[in-house]
Amino acid sequence: MSLKLEHRTHRESLWRFLILIGLLIAYFAYMSWKFDAATGAWLSVLSWSFFVLCTPVADGGFIVAFPVRLLFGTRMIWTQVVVWAVAIAINLTALTIAPTAYDDSALTRLLQAILTQPWPYWSILLLSALGTGLSIWFGDEMMDVTGHHERKTAHKHGFKFKVIAAASLGVLTILAYYHLLSELGVAIPEG
Repeated sequence: MSLKLEHRTHRESLWRFLILIGLLIAYFAYMSWKFDAATGAWLSVLSWSFFVLCTPVADGGFIVAFPVRLLFGTRMIWTQVVVWAVAIAINLTALTIAPTAYDDSALTRLLQAILTQPWPYWSILLLSALGTGLSIWFGDEMMDVTGHHERKTAHKHGFKFKVIAAASLGVLTILAYYHLLSELGVAIPEG
């Protein structure tokens, strides 16, 4: 599976990837300017892990999964599993050796609260994993169905039903996620 810019879904995925990389670089530069390079690096990595672990769409993981899919043909869902493992390892390391690394931004303080309070905040992690899995699965399906002959085969085998079911479940997951956040009183404090 290689990148084919004549396909709209590939162009959209490439733009999304470039925007996410740009945002990560800009965030690191801002945090390094505001604090120092080491603090900026910790905050950038922890913030990336927040988007991997605590949002119900594949945004943080997409930064890794998309190029791996293009370079090696590995389905993004498998790369996302590795990305989650890396994000968990980063946070276990930070919580163990540098718990104060979370103190410098509202986003990382929220991440620390979610990670250190299993009930009820780990339900955010579970909903995020479900939503991320669905969005990555959907992205893999869209990357697979690019040629006309592939679309014909996919439509024969219920592709439209799969897309509608995945999109519906994704919307329900996101709604449940936001409802859970509001019920728990989770808000990003201004800082």
